[in-house]
Amino acid sequence: MAACSKKSKEIRKSLDLEKVYKLYEAIALVKKTAIAKFDETVEICAMLGIDGSKQNQAVRNVVSLPHGTGKTYRVAVFAKDLKADEAKKAGADVVGSTELVEMIQKGDMPFDRCIATPDMMALVGKVGKLLGPNGLMPNPKLGTVTMDVTDAVRKAKSGQIEFKSDKCGIVRAGIGKVSFSDADLIENVNAFIDALNKSKPQGLKGVYLKKLVLSSTMGIGVKFTLA
Repeated sequence: MAACSKKSKEIRKSLDLEKVYKLYEAIALVKKTAIAKFDETVEICAMLGIDGSKQNQAVRNVVSLPHGTGKTYRVAVFAKDLKADEAKKAGADVVGSTELVEMIQKGDMPFDRCIATPDMMALVGKVGKLLGPNGLMPNPKLGTVTMDVTDAVRKAKSGQIEFKSDKCGIVRAGIGKVSFSDADLIENVNAFIDALNKSKPQGLKGVYLKKLVLSSTMGIGVKFTLA
C-alpha cells in the first residue's frame, strides 16, 4: 500500500490537474494513472449546465457503446409464454412473471438490467419500490419496456448503458476498461457524448457541457475536451 501510495503521489506531481487535455491525451493519462492490480473501469463525468433540481431539466437516456463496457451484464426479463421463450433464447439470465416478483420481494435480485413486456408492467409495479432505487425499473422511454425482448436483451448484454443526471447536474458512467485500446475508448467516449448532446433539455440556454473528466476506478480525474 505504501509503495502504491508513493507511486500515486509521483504521478500526481507529474500532472497538471488544472489543464484541459485533448481526448487522446486524457486517455493516455488515465491509463498511466491506473495503478491498481485489477483491470480498472474508465469512467466519464460530465458536469452539465442544468438545474438538477428541476424535473424538466433532468437528463436521462441510454446509449449502446460500440465496444461495450468490458462488463458482463446479467439481464432479467418480465415476460410469459412465447415472449418468455424469446427472452431465454436471446440470452436473458432470469425470466419470469409472478415467480420473478416473489424472488425480488425476498431480496433476491441476481441481475444488473431489467426488461419487461408492456403487459407485465402492472405486475412489475408491485416491486417498483425495490427496483427503482437500484436503477432497475423498466422504462418505455429507455427501451426496457418493449415487445421486442430479443433486441432489448441483446443490447443490454452487448454494453448498452443507462445514464442520468443527479441533483447537482452531473452525469457519470463507465465507458470501458483500462485494457481497452485507445481507439476503442475514444469511440466509446464519442458515442457517449453524442447521446448526451441528443439528451439536452429543450429550451435550455447557456453552456450545456460545462466540464468533462475522465478517470479510472482508482485513478486521478483528468479534464478533457473534444475540440
